[in-house]
Amino acid sequence: MTARTVLISGGGRGIGAATGRVMMQAGWNVSLGMRTPALPDWAAEGPGQVQACAYEATDPAAAERWVAEARARFGGIDAVVANAGIMIRKDVIAAEDEELARLMEVHVAAPRRLARAAWDDLAASGRGRVIVVSSLSGKRVKSAISSLYSVSKFAATGLAHALRHTGFELGIRATAVCPGFVATDMGLPLTTRTAEELTDPADIGRAIRFLIELPNTSSVAEFAVNWTLEESF
Repeated sequence: MTARTVLISGGGRGIGAATGRVMMQAGWNVSLGMRTPALPDWAAEGPGQVQACAYEATDPAAAERWVAEARARFGGIDAVVANAGIMIRKDVIAAEDEELARLMEVHVAAPRRLARAAWDDLAASGRGRVIVVSSLSGKRVKSAISSLYSVSKFAATGLAHALRHTGFELGIRATAVCPGFVATDMGLPLTTRTAEELTDPADIGRAIRFLIELPNTSSVAEFAVNWTLEESF
């Protein structure tokens, strides 16, 4: 069978890099979108091929350029993992308008543009997949200091549902993946817990692979992952 291709934004580190490695090891062609493109050390492990492409989530033209570059290399796109993210720890009153706008740009507008740029390829696949890496902060507001971030992640979760409805008859399945704290460069500074206590990014990568490889008859709208016990998650 011809290898399938997945695009992963924020592919230079954390969940994006871990997911790329998992997908490559499963035989997928992996196109990593990152601000400064560089092939990771594990790119030669195979069996899938790995491509590193320039991608800046706040650049409105970046998605189209990246999709064209991946299509030229691999011939088509079967899945998109919108993983690029930023953190601004402010409550919704203290935050400036431009800070909210930046969070919404990266967490909502950019994933929508990426899905739109790859849409025809995803539909042609007959089993296209879109994973929006949201957060448990897109399911509940845990604290005031995380509330601005939560607003944007609630919208990201909503985007995944909107894409699910829009693409369903085309064979496109969309899922919001909602982790709690993950042992990444972004997650670790936000908690006093050690990396060993938090969710391993590779576990999120394995979950994303599972969701992407499910058949069309097994659509998953949301996938919550937590390292600790909460009432609902």
